[in-house]
Amino acid sequence: MPDGAPASNRRRMNHEGTDIAASAAGEDTGLSTRAQGPFVLSGPASKPDETRVPLRGDLAHIGLAGKYFVPHYAVPQPRTVMPGGAPMRAKPDEAAPELCTLMEGDSFELLDITGSWAWGCLSLDGPVGYIHVDRLEPVSK
Repeated sequence: MPDGAPASNRRRMNHEGTDIAASAAGEDTGLSTRAQGPFVLSGPASKPDETRVPLRGDLAHIGLAGKYFVPHYAVPQPRTVMPGGAPMRAKPDEAAPELCTLMEGDSFELLDITGSWAWGCLSLDGPVGYIHVDRLEPVSK
């Protein structure tokens, strides 16, 4: 229709050029209903191992952007384990299972601090866990 046509004769189109009224009426608009893109709401997603993948419900390592959808991605802040080492735990709790013991000088990718606990990983491939903040120091340059 020409732009000067009466409003009652104009068809409303969406951003893809499809007639909105035809879509609402269930008419075949020629558009595919296939899922598109990397994030598809097609059912429950499998949950990765939280001790191997730096991913929580609220936060993930920036290296996982495009693979997992979370509200925030963090760029890891490099830290070094202080003399005496540090146990890495599955949860921010002294009673939580110990995943491994980090040795003096080991590198730790800090992603979040909550209270006296640091959450992070040794690398993007894990392990992932919690360490006492006072067992870590900034990397000296």
